[in-house]
Amino acid sequence: MATDLTPHSPADVDPVRAAVNALPLPADDTAERWNLRSATAAWLKSRRSDNTRRAYFRDLAEFLTWCEQTNLDPRNARRGDVDVWAEQLRNGKTGGPLAASSTARRLSTVASWYDYLVSNDVTAINPATAVDRPSVDRDASTTVGLTGDQVAAFMRAAGKASKRDFAIFAMLTNLGLRVSEAIQLDMANFGHDRGHRIVMVRGKGNKMRKLPIPPPLGRILDAYLEARAAAEGVPVEQLAGPAFVTRRGKRVDQPAVFRLVRRIAKDAGLPNADSLSPHGLRHSLATAALDAGAALRDVQDMLGHADPRVTRRYDRSRGSLDRSPAYLVAGLVSGQDNAE
Repeated sequence: MATDLTPHSPADVDPVRAAVNALPLPADDTAERWNLRSATAAWLKSRRSDNTRRAYFRDLAEFLTWCEQTNLDPRNARRGDVDVWAEQLRNGKTGGPLAASSTARRLSTVASWYDYLVSNDVTAINPATAVDRPSVDRDASTTVGLTGDQVAAFMRAAGKASKRDFAIFAMLTNLGLRVSEAIQLDMANFGHDRGHRIVMVRGKGNKMRKLPIPPPLGRILDAYLEARAAAEGVPVEQLAGPAFVTRRGKRVDQPAVFRLVRRIAKDAGLPNADSLSPHGLRHSLATAALDAGAALRDVQDMLGHADPRVTRRYDRSRGSLDRSPAYLVAGLVSGQDNAE
C-alpha cells in the first residue's frame, strides 16, 4: 500500500489522517475527541521517522484487513484472536510464509497500536501484549550484500550511467550512507574541515555525523557537480538546494534509487540483481572496512549506528577464520616454537 505519510504544511490536507481514513477500521461510535481514528492518526504521528510511519501503517493495515475478513472488530479482539493471526502469518495463510523477524515486527506494531489505544481509553485491553513472538537472531541479517569483486563490477557498470547516478552510488559504496541520507543531502552539507573535504550527514534521530570525502570519491562528485553547473549555467560554487537532482531540478527520491540499483546490478551481471537494494551496498561497505582492518567502533561511527551489534550484523565476514585473533595472539606468545 503506497501511502504518503510525509508531513505537509498546516494548510494542506493532513496526509496521516487521510491515510487512516483509508484503513478498514470499524465506524467510530463516539464523538469523543479520542476515538479509533483520531488515536490511530496520533499514534502514527508519534513515530519520528517517516519510514517508520510507513512500516507501521503497512503492518496495521495488514492486521485490520484480516480483522475485516474475519468479521472481528479490533476493539473486541482477545489474545486468542491475535494468536490465530500470528499463526496464519507464520504458515502463509495470509500470503507467503513470513520470516520470524517479519512476524515479530508485525506483532510488535500491533501491540504498540493497542498500547496507544488503551492509553487514550479507546479500548480496554491490549490483546497483543502476551502473544508469543518468534525469537529473532539479533546478529543475523537477510540483506543481500556484495563481495568486493561484485562491488567493483557494480561500480564499473555505474560508471557507464549518468554522472549523477555514478556520484550517488559512489557516495553509498564509499561512505556507507543510507539511501535516505544520500538523497537528503544539500549543497550546504559539503565543506572542508582541518584539511579534509567533508560532508555533514543527517542520520536517524536527526543526529549529524561528519564524514571525509576521499579524493577518488571527490573526483566523481566533482564531475557530476561540474556537469550540473554547466547545465544550469552557473559556477559550481553557486549550486544550491538538493545535491542530487532530477532533470527538472527536483530532489531524487528513494524509489528511483532502488530502481537504479537493480538496473545497474543487472548491467553488471550480478546474480542477485533482483534482490539487491541500496542497503546492500551499505552492508558491503561495512564488511570491506572491517576486512581492511578498520576498528569496529570507527565503522560504527561512520555508519551512524548507536549499537555496535548492528554494525557486526552488517559484517558478512563475521566469524571468518582468516580474521581470527588467535593468529595475532600466537605471534605475541614467546617460546611456543621451542616447546618440547
